[in-house]
Amino acid sequence: MLFSQLVYRIAARTPRNSLPSCRWILSHRRYGHQPTFRNSNENKKHLDPFSLVGDELSLISMRLRSMVVAEVPELASAAGYFFKEGVEGKKLCPTVILLMATALNVCTPELSPNVLGNTLILDLRRRQQCIAEITEMIHVASLIHDDVLDDADTRRGIGSLSSVMGNKLAILAGDLLISRALVALASLKHTEVVSLMATALKNLVSGETMQMTATFEQRCSMECYMQKTYNKTAALVSNSCKAVAYLSGQREEVATLAFEYGKNLGLAYQLIDDILDFTGTSASLGKASLTDLRNGIITAPILFAMEEFPQLRAFINSSSDNPANLDVILEYLGKSHGIQRTTELALKHASLAAAAIDSLPETHDVDATNARTALVHITQKIITRNK
Repeated sequence: MLFSQLVYRIAARTPRNSLPSCRWILSHRRYGHQPTFRNSNENKKHLDPFSLVGDELSLISMRLRSMVVAEVPELASAAGYFFKEGVEGKKLCPTVILLMATALNVCTPELSPNVLGNTLILDLRRRQQCIAEITEMIHVASLIHDDVLDDADTRRGIGSLSSVMGNKLAILAGDLLISRALVALASLKHTEVVSLMATALKNLVSGETMQMTATFEQRCSMECYMQKTYNKTAALVSNSCKAVAYLSGQREEVATLAFEYGKNLGLAYQLIDDILDFTGTSASLGKASLTDLRNGIITAPILFAMEEFPQLRAFINSSSDNPANLDVILEYLGKSHGIQRTTELALKHASLAAAAIDSLPETHDVDATNARTALVHITQKIITRNK
């Protein structure tokens, strides 16, 4: 049975009135097993996704630190704030992009194993690494700008850049990272890839604008929430996955599967993030918990709770005027199936991401098969994470 089918079956069988059993499934990873590719060993153990590309991640980290130089030392220091060793984050985006690149790098006659072929393969890999670097710079820039807009104090377990160096320098540092990303993007000289990454940037801005300007009715809409979530979280990784597919010379159907993987992985990741905002601690998250609720941002757990308890709308609408309403909102959330239903929705999108990998054209290349196994394993890791 494919992993994607197994996830769907267990999610469907989990009773909505049995949240503890749902948590038991998640904590013990009983909802999934090693996916069966058409040419893979059924007894193969899970491959650690990060160790498969560990050397490349280290190389990319070094390159990123060298790319954020600026004539003004203060600006260079600010731009490199989250690229210092120890505060680089989970490196999920570059890991996914590198694994997707390997999963799609099926040998073709023009890339045959000879001197010329090896040169072309190395050049292709360097260009795909460049997408990972571009994506990480855009991602970090968006986090820096988000912290300014949200007046956040912490990020990745340390003080946010805006709280340490001020809003003005933080905004300029984010702008510098985006400009460096655009220079790197232009160097690829690939029109379709430039268009994809420009679209991802547009989505990021659109998502943040949606969050800032939404009416209360729009904030209470699951459709608006999912669109905003795609724009802010999933658009960057989905377009980056499609970009490495284009660089690999894949046909449109394969590029679309890469896009679907990134899209659904990003949505599943954010849904779990929204759960952790209620269930996690500030220490484990590296940022304050209940941040969204305190800022008036309504996420999936609350949206599902409101379906069960419509009276929640009044408390949410006035929560900024009366902080005591937060306790009432959390009480209703605890009585509802909001957390469980959000988990089920995350499982659904994780399943769709895994199904996209299952649908890729058959390959007999060992590295490509291992990368595909690791990409599916990532869909499990993001569901079971606690930070």
